[in-house]
Amino acid sequence: MIWIGLIVGAILILAIVLYNGLVQLRVRSENAWSDVDVQLKRRHDLIPNLVETVKGYAAHEKDTFENVAKCRSAATSATAPDARVQAENQLTGALRQLFAVAENYPQLRASEQFLALQQGLQQIEEALQNARRYYNAVVRDYNTRIQTFPSVLIAGPLGFRVKHFFEVSTPDERESVQVKF
Repeated sequence: MIWIGLIVGAILILAIVLYNGLVQLRVRSENAWSDVDVQLKRRHDLIPNLVETVKGYAAHEKDTFENVAKCRSAATSATAPDARVQAENQLTGALRQLFAVAENYPQLRASEQFLALQQGLQQIEEALQNARRYYNAVVRDYNTRIQTFPSVLIAGPLGFRVKHFFEVSTPDERESVQVKF
């Protein structure tokens, strides 16, 4: 009878330890997503200034500016991580177009305001890359834990679900935004 109590107690302790480990990883993944979100917000706040600066030199490039604004709006309004990833990938493409337009204007490339914005965007892109990398590492650990034995016995019934990585969806989106002239 004592052995049965010890076995049940050991199983209960194991279940508690596994559950707590899963919760810790879930919280870390949510925290990591929050870090990505902060960097995306910084990026979104910088983009209107960048667009306005380029607009002053290239007023006839209206379609490019409208596309950047539309993509930025979609990125800021997306709430689910998967939708955010897709919207951010489109925004990255639009920024690439904006910088391609800027390359045609040597006086813009020499503008101190544009250079400061360009440097700020480069710093944000680097911080965003680090935040994405950390998020993906935490998601990898979380997904591995909820899919391996014995955690899988607790994860499924208690609602722990696989999280998606922050990744680009097309090969041309894998190229980074060019901010050098």
